[in-house]
Amino acid sequence: MASEFDPQTLCTGAPFHEDEQGTKTLVETYQVTEDSDPPSLPDELPEGGLAAWATAFGSFLVMFCGYGYATSFGVYQDFYSQYYLTTKTSSDISWIGSLNMFLLTSVGLISGPLYDRGYFYHLVVVGSLLQSFSLFMLSLSKPDQYYQIFLSQGICSGFAVGLLFVPSAAVISHHFRRKRTVVLTFVAAGSSLGATIHPIMLNYLLNGPLGFANGVRASAGLISGLLLIACLCMRTRLDSPTTPVNYFAVAKKSFRDLPFVFMVMGGFIFQIGFYYPMFFYQLDSLKHGLGVTFSFYSLVILNVSNSVGRIMSGFIAAFTGVPNLTIVSSFSCAIINLGLIGLSSLASAIVLGVLYGYFAGLYIGTWIPLVADLTPDLSELGARMGICFAMSGLGSLIGTPISGALLTSNYTWWIPALFSGVISLVGNTMYIIMQLMLSRERSKSHGAQLKVLES
Repeated sequence: MASEFDPQTLCTGAPFHEDEQGTKTLVETYQVTEDSDPPSLPDELPEGGLAAWATAFGSFLVMFCGYGYATSFGVYQDFYSQYYLTTKTSSDISWIGSLNMFLLTSVGLISGPLYDRGYFYHLVVVGSLLQSFSLFMLSLSKPDQYYQIFLSQGICSGFAVGLLFVPSAAVISHHFRRKRTVVLTFVAAGSSLGATIHPIMLNYLLNGPLGFANGVRASAGLISGLLLIACLCMRTRLDSPTTPVNYFAVAKKSFRDLPFVFMVMGGFIFQIGFYYPMFFYQLDSLKHGLGVTFSFYSLVILNVSNSVGRIMSGFIAAFTGVPNLTIVSSFSCAIINLGLIGLSSLASAIVLGVLYGYFAGLYIGTWIPLVADLTPDLSELGARMGICFAMSGLGSLIGTPISGALLTSNYTWWIPALFSGVISLVGNTMYIIMQLMLSRERSKSHGAQLKVLES
């Protein structure tokens, strides 16, 4: 038995190791004696409480108004093609949505480092105001004035949501560690709920008595109110690092981390094909003669299923591990993309929409937790998120315009479906290589621990 003068080691937090999901955490040790008081735990997170759950709810609303609105672009794609930008090709129109999606993720190169330096509140307030401004400016755009819509919806709205995206996701790590994956799943569900509600609302607003201008203003009013609530809810808890993270040093360090490199490569390649169904599914249903009413709800079917997938992703990942679930979901999305070649009837459209939405939801639900799992130092989380999302955003930038060009004005649907499916399979292969490297590192770490114990 140790005497009262024998020093003992107290470990706080989770030990530095790779657990079953490959998550790396940090060890802190303190030398204490039997009579000493327990040390304070600066890295101990509350894992709940009013401030923590209010922050999670605020992040949920940001995803609802940002990513959820952006992924509803399929409604605008259909409306612009048929009524508002009739002189432009499908590829031209899809550039608006793809640029919006690219900026949503790539602006993380700016917002990530600023978040790490303690500018969280500045980012969310400016981003919220800019998103509201961009949508009200979109409502002033005139028919066949492509540049007006491109500037307001493609650039301004994309930049606004990009300022919000990384900080609203990263701030969850101020409040949760053990529950982080589950809470991030809840946050990600906000985007799929938004992608379910916004298409219904926009279809009825744009095609109803209000028309384009008043319909967009109505949606802008809703977005503005919800973002105001989000800004009031979200709170940081931890101080920013006394020495700001050197972004270039983090980037250099990150690209020496081979699993991280293959994750980034997988995200870039996979997302070239990932957004094809979300942008073109409504137009695809309409052109296949499935009826106006069904085409209006086709994106809703996909996004309701997407919501279920995102909600379930956190619980499934607790058993399978985040990297394994990423591999399964990305492979399934690729195969279903190929299956869109056979879309011809109402039944096939429903089945493909439900399946793609579900597995796309699983993939999106693991996206942020995967970056967090491959970030050993949480002070670098914002920077790594920015790097990962920017590279992935390049895939979404070029993917749908390529699909639109392959579609042509004759609407040859099998060509873009084949392209999207094959390129998604290549991205899935990158994720498989990432997991193999993680497993190899885990085996080496486990072997080193055994040698230490034996000695």
